[in-house]
Amino acid sequence: MNIFHREQRSLFGEILDWMLTPLLLLWPISLVLTWLVAQSIAGRPFDRALEYNARAMAQLITVKRSQAEFVLPRPARELLRADDSDTVYYQVLGPHGEFLSGERELPPPPEEDKMVLDEVRIRDDVVKGFDIKVAYIWVSLPGSWSKPALVQVAETLEKRSVLATEIVKGVMLPQFVILPLAVLLVWLALVQAIKPLHQLEERIRARKPDDLSPIDAQAVPLEVAPLVDSVNDLLLRLTDSIATQKRFLADAAHQLKTPLAGLRMQADLAQREGASAEDLKQSLRQIGRASIRATHSVNQLLALARAESSGSAMPRTLCDLAELCMSVVRDCVPRALDKHIDLGYEGTQPGTPGCTVLGNATLIKEMVRNLVDNAINYTPSSLEQPGVITARVLTDPFGRTLVLQVEDSGPGVPPAERELVFQPFYRALGTEVDGSGLGLPIVLEIAQQHGASVSLEDTNPGQTPPGARFVVRFTATVETDLDA
Repeated sequence: MNIFHREQRSLFGEILDWMLTPLLLLWPISLVLTWLVAQSIAGRPFDRALEYNARAMAQLITVKRSQAEFVLPRPARELLRADDSDTVYYQVLGPHGEFLSGERELPPPPEEDKMVLDEVRIRDDVVKGFDIKVAYIWVSLPGSWSKPALVQVAETLEKRSVLATEIVKGVMLPQFVILPLAVLLVWLALVQAIKPLHQLEERIRARKPDDLSPIDAQAVPLEVAPLVDSVNDLLLRLTDSIATQKRFLADAAHQLKTPLAGLRMQADLAQREGASAEDLKQSLRQIGRASIRATHSVNQLLALARAESSGSAMPRTLCDLAELCMSVVRDCVPRALDKHIDLGYEGTQPGTPGCTVLGNATLIKEMVRNLVDNAINYTPSSLEQPGVITARVLTDPFGRTLVLQVEDSGPGVPPAERELVFQPFYRALGTEVDGSGLGLPIVLEIAQQHGASVSLEDTNPGQTPPGARFVVRFTATVETDLDA
C-alpha cells in the first residue's frame, strides 16, 4: 500500500507510508475489537439482574399437598413487564416438567447441560425469532422430591445493543479527532527528523568547487554516518586522483622542458648563416639525442602515471615471476651487448611451485624492466673489463615469500642516498648517465601496488666497486589458494 506515490523514490514518503499504513489498517480492526469488548461489558450488569430475578423467583416455589406451586405477586409481575426496550419472559416448571407459570414457548436448557442444583446459569437462545439471554436455575424442593423444579428468566438484547453502541461511540468518536492529529504529529516528527539531512545538503552545496576536505561525520545522525564515511572515502580517492594528475602535469612540464629547449636550440644552430655541412650533421645528431631523451621521459611519465592510478582497480591474475623476469632479460640483452655488459638470469625456473604472484603482469614487467635498465645505465663496462648484471628470482616455500633481485657490478649507491634514489627526478651526483630519474620511483610505486617491499644493498660489501642489489619481496600465491 503506497499512500504517497511518486515517480522518484522519496525517503520521507516511504517512512510516512510505513508509519501510517499500519495505523490506518489497524483502526478498523480496533473498531471491531472495541465493539466485541463493549458488548461483553454492556451485558454484565443485565446478566447479574437476570441472575437476581431467577433466584428471587426460585424462592417463590412452594409445596402444598405434595404438589409444587408457584405464585408470583402482582407487583413483581408488573415489574417484569415494565421494561420499555426489551421483552422479559419467565417460565417455571415443576419437578415432573409440568408447567407452573410464565411463557410456555420459552425453550428448555440444552440436554447436554449438566444439572447442578441451586446454581444460576446464563445462556443465549431464541424465542419467537428474537435473540434472548436466559438465566436459569434448578431448584431443589423440600421433602422427598427426587427431581428439582426449573426457573428460567429471559429478556431480549435491545438494551445491551444500545449500551454497547454508546460505549463504542464514546471510545471511537474521539479517535476521529485523534487520528488526524496523530497523522499531523507523525508528519511534523518526520520533518524534524530529516532536518539533519537538509543541513548536510546545505553544507555540501555551500562548499567551494575545490574544497575536497572530508565531511564531519560527527555532525550527522548515526544512521547517515556510513553514507558520509563512503562519501569521505570517495573524496579522498578523488583528491589522490587530482593530486596524481597535477603531479603528472608538473613532472611532464619539468621533464620535457630541457629536451624541448635543446631541440629548439639545435634547430636554431642548424639554420644559422655560414653553417657548414659538418655543423648541420652535429645539430641533427643533437636533435636526435634530445628527441630520444624526450621520448624516454614521456614513456617513463606515462608508466609512472599508470602505476599510480591503477590501485585496486587494476586487473589481477596469477603471474609467474620467473617467466616475466626471463622475458625482460631476453629483451634487454641487445642493449647490454652494445655496452659490453654480461646480462643473465639465474634462480627459480618458470613453472616452479610458489613462483607465482597475484598481480598485473604488464606492471610487473615494467618494474623488472626499469630495474634492469637502471643497472645497465649505471654499470661501467668496456670490452677489456665487462660489467656484470644478474637478475634472479628466489622462492621460500616455508615463508611463502617470493624474492626478485637485480644486482650489478657498478659503483653502488651510498647509504645516505638509498632513500633519495626512489624520489622522482633524483639522480646520483657525479654520473653522466642520460636518464629521467623516474625509473626507481616507478619500481617503488608498482611494488607498493602489489603489497611488496623494495630494498637496496651492496652486491659485494667491503669491495670496490661494491655494486648495487635491488631486492623486491612479494608474498607468493599458490594456485590452489586462489581457487579456494
